[in-house]
Amino acid sequence: MSESFRVDLRGIVDLLSHHLYTSPQVYSRELLQNAVDAITAVHLGRPEHEGRISITSGELTGDGSLRVDDNGIGLGEQQVHELLATIGRSSKRDELGFARHEFIGQFGIGLLSCFMVSDEIRVRTRRADEPTVLWHGRSDGSYSVELAPADEQRSEPGTTVTLHPRPGSEQLLTRAAITQLAGHYGSQLPFPVTVDGAELSSGPAPWSRPEDESGATRRVRLEQYCEAVFGFTPFDVIDISAAEAGLRGVAFVLPMPANPAVPAAHRVYLKQMLLAEGAEGLLPDWAFFVRCVVDTTELRPTASREALYEDSLLEETREALGDKLRGWLMRLATGDPARLRTFLRVHHLGVKALALHDDQMLRLVEEFWPMESNVGPLTLAEFRARYGLLRFTPQLDEFRQLAPVAAAQGLAVLNAGYVYDRELIDRVATLDRELVVEPLRAADLTTHLERIGLAEESTLGPFLAVADRVLGRLGCDVLVRSFEPVGLPALYLLDEDTAFQLDVRNTREQVDETWAAILGGFQTVAEPRPRLILNHRSALVRQVLGLGDPELTGLCLEGLYVQALLLGHHPLRPADTAVLNQSFLGLIGRAVAAGGTE
Repeated sequence: MSESFRVDLRGIVDLLSHHLYTSPQVYSRELLQNAVDAITAVHLGRPEHEGRISITSGELTGDGSLRVDDNGIGLGEQQVHELLATIGRSSKRDELGFARHEFIGQFGIGLLSCFMVSDEIRVRTRRADEPTVLWHGRSDGSYSVELAPADEQRSEPGTTVTLHPRPGSEQLLTRAAITQLAGHYGSQLPFPVTVDGAELSSGPAPWSRPEDESGATRRVRLEQYCEAVFGFTPFDVIDISAAEAGLRGVAFVLPMPANPAVPAAHRVYLKQMLLAEGAEGLLPDWAFFVRCVVDTTELRPTASREALYEDSLLEETREALGDKLRGWLMRLATGDPARLRTFLRVHHLGVKALALHDDQMLRLVEEFWPMESNVGPLTLAEFRARYGLLRFTPQLDEFRQLAPVAAAQGLAVLNAGYVYDRELIDRVATLDRELVVEPLRAADLTTHLERIGLAEESTLGPFLAVADRVLGRLGCDVLVRSFEPVGLPALYLLDEDTAFQLDVRNTREQVDETWAAILGGFQTVAEPRPRLILNHRSALVRQVLGLGDPELTGLCLEGLYVQALLLGHHPLRPADTAVLNQSFLGLIGRAVAAGGTE
């Protein structure tokens, strides 16, 4: 036997208020939306029709109720049954013409939002050439329909919705509240909206271009709008559009850095009715440096009409708006390079993210974004023109330890340790196969350092034996080379691969046998070791080399080892700290003993 679902309207209203709509305040938007759709329906047949929406607050009605009146198409008795008492979209709703894209409402649930502030909804409506109909809906799920008596007949087609506040919702139906809400949602509607006879006014829409308004005046107006709505004075204002989505609007460039991990929220109007203040997904992810206000006629809202529905049209719109922002950047590059550099100093992350998959933006970054190097800030184009290649360190720590030594040897090096920089260098090399790209790692730098003479090297046997004993237990090899600057006695070189192998080894020593066996698969047969490079040109190092006292030599080596760690910005392990303390204590002890002997 076939049965019909039983709907608990109170449960539906609870679902709306707690899970669909963000606030009961949206009831005002839904009432405005119904009125706008009713007027739109008239415009389809009579474009000259002058629509209007009149709102009367409890202060004027005298009983605390709220009344919303429009001169739209109105409803007949049969349509009242089909539309006002049907939850969700239906085929019958489509047949009546209220599911076409010209209308804001598409789901048939908007009127239910009024039950969040009222236990009953009264509708007085009239369609042309038909009598006035009264519909009375209650939050318990019941409703009644009747023809209006003579004293409640409407003089013209349209609809009046009356709400009586439920306990606790009285403040939402006051003049102050409804004026604020109606202005918030409906201030940009193309026909007048009045509250207690006073017309809402907000001036031209942000996306409009009045004929009598100069460009400079419009710029000032938009900057003031941005300050009022988004809370900042924009770095620049960009007109944006997407024809497929019937979208027009303005993008405001942030004057301060934005967090790319926080989704950008935009102000979106749907057919000039505010849809959402915090809409996400309107722009590509890389465009986190702008905030937008737009009006669209074709993008679909979600059921709550508080966000945009993710579909192919929204994806195409994102791409189109991204192209507008690219165009703005390219115009800056050709017309105002200094301003572009100022922009990049603030928002380089977004532009570099875009450059990873956009050739035009890559060339812009290559030419205008200065990267850190050991010879001063240089763009990739400048570095390439000056040195004929792109030599870089892939890690920030490597740059810190290698940059001064490389500079002293005449090697210019870029720091590619910041976000996206290494990937950008690889992208530039991909587009230009003739470009030489040379990563400089700690292990590679040794080949650029001068070896000492054979005579000096032959005398180092005893010293290297002490060095192997003292620093070998710390997992460090010792080499003696000659390099600049003379004031740097020792250089600790630890590349990325060696650091990884050391981490694996240390972790294996701390975990159980199962994990130790798994990690063992990552270790190489010959485990690499970091190197302490002693500078033979340093007077301090040459003095240590000639000490001849193994114990004193060992104490000095420990001190040089820790000094090199600190100068290279390497973290000190507990073992390294212990070595530093041991070196100090040993040297102090030797000094005290020498003083006592004298």
